[in-house]
Amino acid sequence: MINSYRASFNEKFSKEQYALFLKALEKGFMEIPFRVAESPVFLPAALKNQLITAGAEIIALIKNENFKKLTENAIPAEWNVPAENDHPHFLTFDFAICKDQAGNLYPKLIELQGFPSLYGFQSHLAKTFQQSFDLSPELTPYFNGLNEESYLDLLKEVIIGKHQAHEVALMDIDAPHQKTAIDFMISAKHLGIKVLSLADIKREGKQLYYLENDQKIILKRIYNRLIFDEIGNNTAIFKDSFDPREALDIEWVTHPNWFYRISKYTMPFLKSNFVPPTWFLKDLEELPEDLENYVLKPLFSFAGMGVIIDVEKKDIENISDPENWILQQKVSYEPVVQAPDGGIKVEIRLMYLWPDGKEPVLCISLARLSRGKMIGVRYNKDFDWVGGTVGLMEK
Repeated sequence: MINSYRASFNEKFSKEQYALFLKALEKGFMEIPFRVAESPVFLPAALKNQLITAGAEIIALIKNENFKKLTENAIPAEWNVPAENDHPHFLTFDFAICKDQAGNLYPKLIELQGFPSLYGFQSHLAKTFQQSFDLSPELTPYFNGLNEESYLDLLKEVIIGKHQAHEVALMDIDAPHQKTAIDFMISAKHLGIKVLSLADIKREGKQLYYLENDQKIILKRIYNRLIFDEIGNNTAIFKDSFDPREALDIEWVTHPNWFYRISKYTMPFLKSNFVPPTWFLKDLEELPEDLENYVLKPLFSFAGMGVIIDVEKKDIENISDPENWILQQKVSYEPVVQAPDGGIKVEIRLMYLWPDGKEPVLCISLARLSRGKMIGVRYNKDFDWVGGTVGLMEK
């Protein structure tokens, strides 16, 4: 991407140094169960500016006063949580990096979420890359003039808010055994909050609490990392803890409804050069003749599950719930990251924080390198120079 940094990095790269980098990344935390790529992505200024513009266009729709009305059917009735707030605290937008006929790079939106990503891990990853590979101090993973300290201060403001750290907990269904558990550990280290599984949290009236040295600690705020799709029909797990769908004296960061509102459901409402044409399947009166140039995606799934890449007419005819699917024009990823043995496709996730009473702030990125048909670590298990990484830019 930035050719000078890429050439220098590749020239100095060795498998031995990569192994030491992974050890440094895991030190004091845990063995990482997902693949971390061998290299960061060096984002050129022109592409960085396009990403910023593309993200701003999406946020303009989300801030529109009609957005909640547009997305009122996005939330499954059985998963609607009361006391929804005015805006999400996290926004993540995934862009494929493509190339036009003139050879210029540009981003194309693939997916978006009103749900947290690896906000702790990405900062740690960037710092470890810079230290392990002795990268230029002129490079930064942060947007908007942020540095590590100001970024972590903003993360603390968003997650802890006006409360004390012990009154806030990061919650997932089985937190220690999630693939992203290292992010939970890093977040807890920086913020001082508890990391709890669903079963660790108990209910008394409308209040939630956890036990610390046999003492009840009342929770005021939950940093929610639980995805309802993982629960499915197994709502019996709420019996010994609490049901998030009931009226509770708790603040959500971010409120679970935003996971559905800002999602694949939002794509058909976005009209932009940075967004591929997308339709709700139920609204299509006539199918495109070139179905091979489209992707079929279920609305209610995550991590690429259920996506049909090579669409045929019979795939659409076999769908019994077209209201829960979108048809999206394929995006052609360009192999723009040069590995020692050729080009690698890349996807950039822009990560925003949205403090209460303020504007959303673009903070950092997550990048994914791929040689496979789909982006994502689960689809690239047998390759090298693939996996999760971070974007670095000149200050």
